Formats: sequence, C-alpha cells, structure tokens
Amino acid sequence: MQINDISGKIIECAIRVHKELGSGLLENAYEACLLFELHKEGLTARRQVQMPVEYQGVKIDVGYRLDLLVEEQVVVELKAVEKMSPIHEAQILTYLKLSGLKLGLLLNFNEAVLKNGIKRVANDL
Repeated sequence: MQINDISGKIIECAIRVHKELGSGLLENAYEACLLFELHKEGLTARRQVQMPVEYQGVKIDVGYRLDLLVEEQVVVELKAVEKMSPIHEAQILTYLKLSGLKLGLLLNFNEAVLKNGIKRVANDL
C-alpha cells in the first residue's frame, strides 16, 4: 500500500471516530477508538510506540512515544486542544526525523469539523 493511500485511510477512520464521538474528550479516547477503526480497515497500527533518541551512537529512552504508527510508515499524533500551535507541528516533525519516516498526520479532535484539524507533515517526502 502506498503511503498516500495509507494516510487517506487514516483520515477516513479519524473522521468516522470524530463523527461518532464529537469533540470534548481526552486524546487517549480518540487514540483508542482510532486504533480500533484502523484495525477494522485491515491496517496494522501500534499505539504508544517508544521513540528513543540516538545520542553519540547510543539509543537513549527519554520517554518519547508516538501516539500511533500505522503500517510502519505513517506517524499519527493526536491532539484535543483549543488551537494547534507551531510546537505541535515541530513535535511530529521531530518524531519523523528521529524515526527516519517520511509522513506524519497531526489530528486535532477538538474541532467542530475534523477536516479543520488535520495537518499533513512531511520529512523529505
């Protein structure tokens, strides 16, 4: 499956979750429900994936966790905030650089329409 097809499926699943639950919940509720939807679609996805920092050739666990990693290719970072800020985009870009992955989706579920809370972030794509 191509990376753009994967991201499209992720967005479809996220929209279904948002339509069912609406806004106002905590991130972990959306994360669990989105994982459920992704699995229903036949996608492999892992939740709270450890992301170590490599420092001087040594991998050090500093507590970074990817919200979701889909098909081992797309990082999904979920938010439930009033407004996305540049730090949220910087966070997912850092995760992409640390992992060597090319595409991330930043999803803010605290929007009346989820479409307004979707940000696609690329790392040398």
